[in-house]
Amino acid sequence: MILSLLDSNPLLAVLYTLALLSAITVHELAHALVADKLGDPTARLQGRISLNPLKHLDPIGAAAMLLTGFGWAKPVPVDEYNLRNPKQDFAWVALAGPASNMIFAIVLSLFIKTMALGTFSLLLYPFLLLNVNLALFNLLPVHPLDGGKIIAGILPKNLSIEFESILAKYGFFILIFLIFPFGGQSPASMFLSPISDFILRILL
Repeated sequence: MILSLLDSNPLLAVLYTLALLSAITVHELAHALVADKLGDPTARLQGRISLNPLKHLDPIGAAAMLLTGFGWAKPVPVDEYNLRNPKQDFAWVALAGPASNMIFAIVLSLFIKTMALGTFSLLLYPFLLLNVNLALFNLLPVHPLDGGKIIAGILPKNLSIEFESILAKYGFFILIFLIFPFGGQSPASMFLSPISDFILRILL
């Protein structure tokens, strides 16, 4: 996605890159903050409560985002046994990332609408788009995305253990299938793009 803009529109490619870095930073910072608030200092001790995007980049996830518009960041380390209610709190930590991206997108939308920015608002569109896309992609119930952790956190214990076992065995392969472009478009993009477009229409 972003790479394809380098030749045709370098400025737009720079904007999308900045948007990607900001979306990833917001996402992972939210994970780290919520984990810390719920009793696990692991992320804080590893310096992940930071606005430095380099601390949160995952090379493969960033490459997927550059190519397809959907991707993931370097997972925040969470020791669920430090959490006060490990199973439920782990799900809250996972949900914090996508939720923060959607909140950021809503704030950007309100800013665009209330400030009457005109043409300048076009510069904020990549930030809006990538925050929505990062949130949606990470809600897919696949390892290592947040959606799988959320589902595991809300399922009954026996089903949760079975679900996590399946994800551990096959999740990575499912993820590769989802981001691999078939005919120029990945399955994740085909599935999530209409949802993303619907949300963006509401926000704008």
